[in-house]
Amino acid sequence: MSFLRSWQAILALVFIIVAVLAPVGNRGISGSLLETGPEALVAIVLMLVATAVAAFPGRTSFTDGAVVFVGAHAGAWQALALLPLVAGGGAGWGYWALVVAAWLLAWRLVTILSAAEPSSRLLALLLRVVVPLIFGAWLLFLWEVVVRGAGVPQVLLPAPSAIGARIAASTYLLWADFRQTFLKAVLIGYVVGCLAGFLVAIVADRVPFLKRGLLPVGNLVSALPIVGMAPIMVMWFGFDWPSKAAVVIIMTFFPMLVNTVAGLAASEAVHRDLMRTYGAGYWQTLVKLRLPAALPFIFNALKINTTLALIAAIVAEFFGTPTVGMGFRISTEIGRLATDMVWAEIAVAALAGSVFYGVMALIERAVTFWHPSFRSR
Repeated sequence: MSFLRSWQAILALVFIIVAVLAPVGNRGISGSLLETGPEALVAIVLMLVATAVAAFPGRTSFTDGAVVFVGAHAGAWQALALLPLVAGGGAGWGYWALVVAAWLLAWRLVTILSAAEPSSRLLALLLRVVVPLIFGAWLLFLWEVVVRGAGVPQVLLPAPSAIGARIAASTYLLWADFRQTFLKAVLIGYVVGCLAGFLVAIVADRVPFLKRGLLPVGNLVSALPIVGMAPIMVMWFGFDWPSKAAVVIIMTFFPMLVNTVAGLAASEAVHRDLMRTYGAGYWQTLVKLRLPAALPFIFNALKINTTLALIAAIVAEFFGTPTVGMGFRISTEIGRLATDMVWAEIAVAALAGSVFYGVMALIERAVTFWHPSFRSR
């Protein structure tokens, strides 16, 4: 029988010992972690209890997860509290050992929560949200302490706190860029491109020679670089958002076309024969059999196009735009070495793209609930 159930707990214990014995800083802070204040002692005790719970045999439960959660976050909180003392490259071995120990406990926490068996559907849904949030929060924590503790220059990589401060101080500017790029170019281009690809796919399915001619062209256009199409669209449609929407239309049209054509051919021959036996015509078969069978393919294209549309619009703005827009702001601020503003724009774009993709995924789940991929969820 295994005495230990988690190698993360063993390593966490080792790093906790190092954190207690080694100096916290290497520039004027020669004392150990316990000499920084009583809060450090509390954090160490909580981390040791969490390590014991994570290491010794027992049933993996939500109680285990709660104890490990407290211990891991106590260590993280203590590391953040010490940042002003060790910022600028002044962190010593004791500080980094504390960070690694807390991170290992967080790793064990995510493992416990992922392996837990919830007793209700609501709790299962809650876990599906909480686990990614914990994982993302710890990535931000590691980013913050490594950048500030190691003294990484802000021009190379700003800390999340600096990016958050820039977002808070530039909300009006970020909203203007978001409205120009996403609400105008991305959404309009996405709707037009996807709708056009869908309608042309219906026509191509009806006209076989058109299908044979369009699909190779679609594969060719899908391989065209955005940086080659964007300047041409700017010359044709001007510097405002219509040229960016045109690039988005081109980038989203053919994925929708190819996926819809493939989806329309996905229905089984026995089902099509059954429809013909019932005397159904082409359009009845299309609406009642082939389009429902093609929905997974269509939503696959819709989800792919959410990211393609955003990337296309931002890249297109590098080649000519009014003095507003995400791509314009990124290209301008990077030239001024204002990397915190660049990362602020990246954060807004990532959030918008994630929400856009999530909305499409929710719609897909609501519309194609009958599909085998959703039956067991």
